[in-house]
Amino acid sequence: MTEFIQTDEQLQEIESVGQLRTYFERAGKPRDAWRVGTEYEKLGVDARTGRAAPYSGPAGIETVLRELAERYGWEPKRESGRIIALYRDKASITLEPGAQLELSGEQCATIHCAQEEFSTHSREIASVGRELGIAFLGLGIQPITPIDQIELVPKRRYGIMAPYMETVGKHGLQMMKQTATVQANFDFADEADAMRKMRTTMGLTPIVTAMFSNSSILEGQLTGYMSLRGHTWTDTDPSRAGLLPFVFSESAGFDEYIRWALDAPMYFVMRDNQYVDLSGVPFRHFLKQGHVDHAHGTIRATAGDWALHLTTLFPEVRLKTYLEVRSADSQPPHLVLAVPALLKGVLYEDDCLEAAWDLVKSWNWEQRLSLYHDAHRQGLQARAGRIPLRDLARELAVIARHGLRTQGACNSRGEDETIYLAALDHQLESGASPARYVADNWERGWNKDIARLIAFSSYRASDSHPDTTVG
Repeated sequence: MTEFIQTDEQLQEIESVGQLRTYFERAGKPRDAWRVGTEYEKLGVDARTGRAAPYSGPAGIETVLRELAERYGWEPKRESGRIIALYRDKASITLEPGAQLELSGEQCATIHCAQEEFSTHSREIASVGRELGIAFLGLGIQPITPIDQIELVPKRRYGIMAPYMETVGKHGLQMMKQTATVQANFDFADEADAMRKMRTTMGLTPIVTAMFSNSSILEGQLTGYMSLRGHTWTDTDPSRAGLLPFVFSESAGFDEYIRWALDAPMYFVMRDNQYVDLSGVPFRHFLKQGHVDHAHGTIRATAGDWALHLTTLFPEVRLKTYLEVRSADSQPPHLVLAVPALLKGVLYEDDCLEAAWDLVKSWNWEQRLSLYHDAHRQGLQARAGRIPLRDLARELAVIARHGLRTQGACNSRGEDETIYLAALDHQLESGASPARYVADNWERGWNKDIARLIAFSSYRASDSHPDTTVG
């Protein structure tokens, strides 16, 4: 979860709901300013046993952060004396609640830019991890360690979230402590463009989930799910997660998203660099009534509170000052950049965006919801009527490839961004997502050997150029 930094402008009190709409309207950008941001989460594990690396201790993730700062020029951020994040240039490294390591990358004009950053990040964490006996895995869920044996990162925000999560769903702590994802962020021109992109990517959720499903093993056993990470969101907190039905109305705009966000419960606000617990209070109530806090007196809602609240909502596609597509499990390194590449090809070319919507526009809400759940369990084998998702996934990849070719962004070798789809194309030809590949090999070919799973999914110093390897 990216660290939230409140600016002076965000201290302004909210006087009307119209200000909330302005927040989104001001975010629109001309096409030539559109960028792609990628957030890469990965799981730290003991390189010998596969058990989750703790946050604390000489072979823990805090030590990883300290070493990254000392060797590679990252600036540490501390909370109560503990390192909880790093900053360098336009990127940050933050920690999810179970010490999952997340790189929030630079806003890049091309995937080639993202690839350079990814290569550097892989080299740095692999170098430090190797010396500490820690491997970083591109998997959607911790494969060996139970929830109660995973240390919660000592951040105040997580201390507020964790107990509240246990009151609103069965899988909240699992989501917080065990799961990992790759998210891709995209700009929009205006309200109509934002909602068109949101509608399309929300509609594509089952397909994208299936393509990048990669969480079929938990506590050393096959789970019966291709994306157990995706499934955890279905019973985490229904008031803030999942698919949003109103998005599929052609008349939906910022106002509908604002109404939904106003009614969603809060976790906290920040005052004087401290979190104030408002867990369970709808933002709408806070906006109208304020909150009386013993340390700060009466607190009124500010622009910064709204911005922070938006980061604590978890629909499959999230609207902030950009769109966040959140449907993919964390990927093995050879597939990581396929996530932003696929979506850039679709979202940043008008005819491709329309073609992608054509794949899913005929489904009604009940069909979307059913397929959403089926994709978690069956992955690419799930069916939309008589059509397997793998066929729709192949069509989507063709659309994305056309979009990237049209955009024509080439690296120094003259290669366009379709090179980042090569491994994905190879995977789709076989019809096996990473989760299916792992599930098919775990009990038979690998004989439950954790070393084989680590070899398949771990970050290495040599992860510097896309290839077509699946396993």
